[in-house]
Amino acid sequence: MEKQKGLLLVVSGPSGVGKGTICKAVINRNPGVKLSVSATTRAKRPGEEEGKSYFFKTREEFERMIRDGELLEHVLLFNSNYYGTPRANIEAEIAACNDIILEIDYHGALTVKKTYPDAVLIFVAPPVMEELKTRLEHRASESEDAKRIRLKTAMEEMRMIGAYDYVVVNDSVEKAVTAIEAIMTAEKCKVSRNEALLKKLMEE
Repeated sequence: MEKQKGLLLVVSGPSGVGKGTICKAVINRNPGVKLSVSATTRAKRPGEEEGKSYFFKTREEFERMIRDGELLEHVLLFNSNYYGTPRANIEAEIAACNDIILEIDYHGALTVKKTYPDAVLIFVAPPVMEELKTRLEHRASESEDAKRIRLKTAMEEMRMIGAYDYVVVNDSVEKAVTAIEAIMTAEKCKVSRNEALLKKLMEE
């Protein structure tokens, strides 16, 4: 049977909810799942690799990519550095029948959904808000102001859950990973993703 195109899974959630840990676990358990690599204009840090950590671009290169429509989404953070998702890399993985996870905030997620309607949007939520608040408050490396900003941002993000296709509650990493794997299975069984197969069956 002809293999299906890969899925684009867009995973979002508030800071501290554990979405990065969940995404890594999904990838480790599923060889056909890849992590999207973003492009950025920030300087490369020690230990980072081109094409693995990020695609490192000059500001001129990045702005050309914006003009030429080469990004699914992008953002300019603090009027300093650009971050974005290269369209070609995503489309190449999907065409190769690999599923790809894109971990971004809700602004980027909603932009991706507009430009790539087949994207599957998954929101990772905490079991209770108090637990998330506790995690954020115990970040010793951050100032009180930074913690307050993160908590305020988390509340804004939680209000956007209704724009997503699925919500996964992270009461344990194992359960969350299993839920995402179930979502992937369900999405691949959708009639809309199996039109070629159905056409072939009807012709037979």
